[in-house]
Amino acid sequence: MEQLTYLGLLAGCLVVTAPLELVLGVRVYARWRRLLLAVLPEFAVFVSWVLYAIAQGHWDYSAERTVGVRLPGGIPVEEILFFLVVPLCSVLALEAVRKVTGWDAGYPAEEAEAR
Repeated sequence: MEQLTYLGLLAGCLVVTAPLELVLGVRVYARWRRLLLAVLPEFAVFVSWVLYAIAQGHWDYSAERTVGVRLPGGIPVEEILFFLVVPLCSVLALEAVRKVTGWDAGYPAEEAEAR
């Protein structure tokens, strides 16, 4: 059961933030281009960094807490998912705060809706 620890954490993050899209209607998924612009640069930088760190022997991942599927470079599939799930949940949370408080976060709501 410990092998599902990392995946369980990621699933928990998604379960907790899913209502933000459904109940508050923050439209993060509807604005998928904007979501990709927020997530892809972070994804590329951090996956590269992790691959470098693994190759240099700076860190590794517990075989007891991951499912054991390693992608090229030795990176566990859970780590790839981490770099997608956590930013997605962060964007959902940010958009929920904007929706509830009316905070523009540096860009007007009308501009966000127009895209």
